[in-house]
Amino acid sequence: MQKVVLANGLTVIYTPMKSKSVVVEVMAKVGSNHEKNHERGISHFLEHILFEGTTKRPANQIISNEIEKIGGDFNAYTTTERTCFYVKVLKKHFSVAVDILADILQNSLFRQEDIEKEKKVVLKEIDMVFDEAKFYQWVLFQKILYHKHPCRNPTYGDKKVIKLLSQKDILQFFRTYYQPKNMVISIVGDIKNWKEAIAKRFTLQNSQPIPHLTIFEPTKSQKRVRMEKRNVVNTYLILGFKSVPRLHKDSAVFEVINGILGRGQSGRMFTEIRSKRGLAYDVGTQHVGNVTFGYFAVYASIDRKNVMTVRDVILEEIKKLKDVTAKDVQEAQNFIEGDFLLELEDTQKVADNVLFWEQVKDAKLLNQFLHDIKNVTVSDVRRVVNTYCKKHTMVVLQGK
Repeated sequence: MQKVVLANGLTVIYTPMKSKSVVVEVMAKVGSNHEKNHERGISHFLEHILFEGTTKRPANQIISNEIEKIGGDFNAYTTTERTCFYVKVLKKHFSVAVDILADILQNSLFRQEDIEKEKKVVLKEIDMVFDEAKFYQWVLFQKILYHKHPCRNPTYGDKKVIKLLSQKDILQFFRTYYQPKNMVISIVGDIKNWKEAIAKRFTLQNSQPIPHLTIFEPTKSQKRVRMEKRNVVNTYLILGFKSVPRLHKDSAVFEVINGILGRGQSGRMFTEIRSKRGLAYDVGTQHVGNVTFGYFAVYASIDRKNVMTVRDVILEEIKKLKDVTAKDVQEAQNFIEGDFLLELEDTQKVADNVLFWEQVKDAKLLNQFLHDIKNVTVSDVRRVVNTYCKKHTMVVLQGK
């Protein structure tokens, strides 16, 4: 892995990897956490509008065709903390990938007609999340779990705010956060002259100070329950706890807990809730450790009459972690190692991981991850359960 900072402040990280493909992924260190109340959803909206046309490629169809006609893949996503754009192509088309990403990030037109059209698209995307209980349950969970942290606001934003976004608002937000000192490019593949290619095309300059994000979240947790009725057959339940940001030493412990409780069909939650009792079809766990926040949660789609039963099973399995054995920890560590390394056979996943760890602190921490996992002990697991898993938050979308 090689990291350089160009003269304009843009960070570029090259990860050599023998592959027929190359991935170029650009991260702007801005997401929904950085938005003010009157900007809710603007980060995600920018992700959309940047593909709508540039001075060189004035239509979305032209941009997408340049990538797809050579068999390439492209996409973008927005989180609470970052916005990323990537192109994956055969390595002989590396220059095409760089040119297109540089073009949309430096020469986008931000036309009024495109803004109005894309508002309709984003509003329908928000409607889709509300229609799908499987998606909406996570929006509701984060809203109830956190008291002050901006991650309690959905990434897609607020429909009323989206409708009122102006061209001026969008351009101002873009110019504030899409500056080279606030951006990182990850390149993964077998490429020469990558530094020169990026420096030649990414010529954008810094224009103003980047606002500092200040976050306050009470450390004290309270038991919280929220139930909402939905016109669906299944009932959707999430039960979880606030954990820690990724850099905290206990983040690795939560990864191991996730491996004990939630790995595939042999995890304890799947075994107890589905295999033994037949109470759910979809059941699992999720551990999120981001730059400024983290949580651990168990989810299950069940019959409405079984909500309390499933809740009790989940809490009992978490309680049993206090009696975890060295074998349990070792199996979870082996699961994490295999899952992690197999994922990193995909060049796009590598590029994504590099950017995530670079935003956390340093891309080289990617290579430290498994070391931290393997250092987790039985006493660590017991301590973390006693520390963080006392007061749960539960959300239930009640079906028919």
